[in-house]
Amino acid sequence: MDMTTRRNLLLAATAIAATAIPLKPRLVQATDAVADFLFVQTAGAMTFDKAASKLTLEGIGTTTLLFSDRPESIAGDMDTKAFVPFWSKGKDSFLSDPPNADLSILEAGKLQQVVVVLENPELNGNDLTYTVKVVGGEMLEKGSGVSVFIDIIGMPLTPLSYAGVGKARIPTGGSLLASA
Repeated sequence: MDMTTRRNLLLAATAIAATAIPLKPRLVQATDAVADFLFVQTAGAMTFDKAASKLTLEGIGTTTLLFSDRPESIAGDMDTKAFVPFWSKGKDSFLSDPPNADLSILEAGKLQQVVVVLENPELNGNDLTYTVKVVGGEMLEKGSGVSVFIDIIGMPLTPLSYAGVGKARIPTGGSLLASA
């Protein structure tokens, strides 16, 4: 399965999930309630510098998909550049509790999955670099057709805030849907 097909499948799954929302969608109002969000990033290729423990996602998608589980059932996307500040200081940030992620790599028609802990993201143009700790699987030095499924972070139930109450705002261009 090539990268384009994989991305199309991921986008189709997201679209299907969005259409499965009950007929009365509503905007999520600002509240103190928190939902656990998971994130998905895609990239055209990846490289891994084992000596430096640096994973570089080359050609990272401009949007990061996000979704929550029941009962909130919220799905949406945000600018990838707005995702990097999740590692800012704060008790609800990835800095205090770095996320696990499943790194899925399609290489030579085979799916390689590696579980990592993501730290210190740096976005440089179309490349996103993380310092990683490999916790499961064997990391390839390079690969293509990359998807990163990132563990949860608690976020307020509002489409405008992220990484805890009092944090910065998601830039316009991001979108969220919620079920009634």
